[in-house]
Amino acid sequence: MTEARRRRKAAAEPDSSDSPVKVPMREALAEAAFQLFLERGFERTTVDDIVARAGVGRRSFFRYFPSKEDAVFPDHERCLADMTDLLDGREDPDPVSVVCDAARLVMRMYAANPQFSVQRYGLTREVPGLRMYEQSVVRRYERTLAAYLRGRWAEAPEGGLRADVVAAAVVAAHNNALRSWLRSGGVGDAEIAVDRALGLVRDVWGEAAGRPAGGREAESDVVVMVAPKGAPMWRVVQQIESALGED
Repeated sequence: MTEARRRRKAAAEPDSSDSPVKVPMREALAEAAFQLFLERGFERTTVDDIVARAGVGRRSFFRYFPSKEDAVFPDHERCLADMTDLLDGREDPDPVSVVCDAARLVMRMYAANPQFSVQRYGLTREVPGLRMYEQSVVRRYERTLAAYLRGRWAEAPEGGLRADVVAAAVVAAHNNALRSWLRSGGVGDAEIAVDRALGLVRDVWGEAAGRPAGGREAESDVVVMVAPKGAPMWRVVQQIESALGED
């Protein structure tokens, strides 16, 4: 091929740098589904409507999503996998701080796309089936956190009970702050709100709860006093108050 012919061929070929980025099929289906849910309502939108909007067949939809509900929450499976990876093998001294870190992954997933998250929250409030689906997702997160804590507290008295209680407290604190942020329309910093809520859980259940700086138990003063047999009680009390420096 001559140099001139190579130049003509190169000029005729499209520049790959200007070609549109191909959206992954899963994301394209989720986006098509969600837009239809907002336009027509969840109940009035069918799988056929979704695949027609996305320009694919029904088999493509069910390859990625078992149901319409799954298409509303396309990011939770990945977040759950990330949470499992974070917890796997973590041996930090404070297991409660570890599960709080894991819960923050969910908050960051929502905060990464505030507009979508706020719209989805509104949709789930309107559709009972989506609320039930969301609750099932929350239970999966809670079970994952509890399983990690049970492993860490396997030898502790009532370790299983404590694990379940702490996991439930972490999820409740996280969700309370996150939903307040969603109800506000995504105004403000979700991370600050969630950190404040999770801090309450750490204060109660964390390894440092109730301990002074340095992790040692608070020391109590002990006063030993010797009094003559038969000394009047007022004299004994006076001597004790004097030793303690009380008026």
